[in-house]
Amino acid sequence: MNLDWILEYNPILLALIATLFTWLVTALGSSMVFFFKTINPKILNSMLGFAAGVMIAASFWSLLKPAIEMAEESGVTPWVPAVVGFLSGGAFLLLVDKLLPHLHLGLSIDKAEGIKTSWQRSVLLVLAITLHNIPEGLAVGVAFGALANNPDTGMLAGAIVLAIGIGLQNFPEGAAVSIPLRREGFSRLKAFNYGQLSGIVEPIAGVLGAYLVLSITPLLPYALAFAAGAMIFVVVEELIPESQMGNETDYSTIGAMLGFATMMLLDVALG
Repeated sequence: MNLDWILEYNPILLALIATLFTWLVTALGSSMVFFFKTINPKILNSMLGFAAGVMIAASFWSLLKPAIEMAEESGVTPWVPAVVGFLSGGAFLLLVDKLLPHLHLGLSIDKAEGIKTSWQRSVLLVLAITLHNIPEGLAVGVAFGALANNPDTGMLAGAIVLAIGIGLQNFPEGAAVSIPLRREGFSRLKAFNYGQLSGIVEPIAGVLGAYLVLSITPLLPYALAFAAGAMIFVVVEELIPESQMGNETDYSTIGAMLGFATMMLLDVALG
């Protein structure tokens, strides 16, 4: 597949288009609320596990590996940007996690994290999903922003694969937030709106990530590793614990394996 013609476009525009795609897939997942009022725990755990597997694979194949390769090419000690950027990404999400009020799926409102607030349970649930959509959008934006420094079809294909992978795992995430809201008494339309709104932060983070990379080119390996660290933080902090709730943990593990394999296949075969 010849992708040369896409390279003629501005990387920020490409990042916007890609993250609008990932947001659209979130909306499609949220639209499942029009067909289902509840979701089988086995299916929910499988979907959350799949999302975790995709994000773990994407963190290495699409972000850390290119960061290490770029550092080597520029003569920098390869592990420095990878380690510093990775830990910085995790530290950033830890800070946001401590400040932003949010509530993980399946927990009572007294388990809400972040600054104490009187916000409704539904808002806190949506904010939890929104929180881990930030690094996803940032990762896609940084990957497309890298094209300005390395405009070849291999880098472009990798960025497209990353967007596709993030989009794939956004579908179950959209369903995982909208259907529980419907179960809590929301109308189908309101539950859908809350679900899709959780993904609107991705285009914002994507454009910001691409812009920062274009503005400060030497930071590119650090930015890629930063996005990877932020994504892994989300996986360990939220997706894995949520997917392991109840007695259906085998399904979440199988989902994670399938998600990792799917993203690895996309990246190695197409990227």
